[in-house]
Amino acid sequence: MRKLPTILVVEDEPAIAELISVNLRHNGFAPIWAEDGAAAQRELDAALPDVILLDWMLPGQSGLQLARKWRADARTRPVPLLMLTARGDEPDKVAGLDAGADDYITKPFSTQELLARIRAVLRRRAPELDGQPVVVGALVLDPATHRVSHAGEPLKLGPTEFKLLHHLMRHAERVHSRAQLLDKVWGDHVFIEERTVDVHVKRLREALGEAAAMLETVRGAGYRITAAP
Repeated sequence: MRKLPTILVVEDEPAIAELISVNLRHNGFAPIWAEDGAAAQRELDAALPDVILLDWMLPGQSGLQLARKWRADARTRPVPLLMLTARGDEPDKVAGLDAGADDYITKPFSTQELLARIRAVLRRRAPELDGQPVVVGALVLDPATHRVSHAGEPLKLGPTEFKLLHHLMRHAERVHSRAQLLDKVWGDHVFIEERTVDVHVKRLREALGEAAAMLETVRGAGYRITAAP
């Protein structure tokens, strides 16, 4: 029997958590509720979920603090993280993405929007596993093992950054606009803004370390990976 994807819902409002959980159960997911950061950490220590749905405003540690904490931990870093927030202003959205969220959902939101965003991050978490390793200069990416290295040194990438790098490396030297990257990397991007691409490119550069110079910004056009920066 196929295992249902587990969604850790970190939300301190029981009524909202129950509404989300009911909708998730009715649509083929297995929700787990945690009312604060401490409860969420206990769930993560026991077993990693497929997706974390994290409220911004929580008692104790905020969602922003928890996102940074879990992204700094090698064990929880690969888990896709969606942030629930009543803060719709762009600086707040960018702050959430910078803290490590893969996407954000502004309250109030529809059930269909929530499900679409969860399915999108699950698709991004699983890049093509039957692909061959891709090599650009000293940068090597292996889709089958989900490993990236530069000059023999392993690099740690989040799920979205991995798929973004995979696409750029498969089409090395080619310039990709933000809209093209949204289409090819994010897929169904009806809820995703182009600004999100910039945030993930920034995060990818940080993860690449010494190889960051290979990821070029082409002013007015987009981004590309080049073997000779």
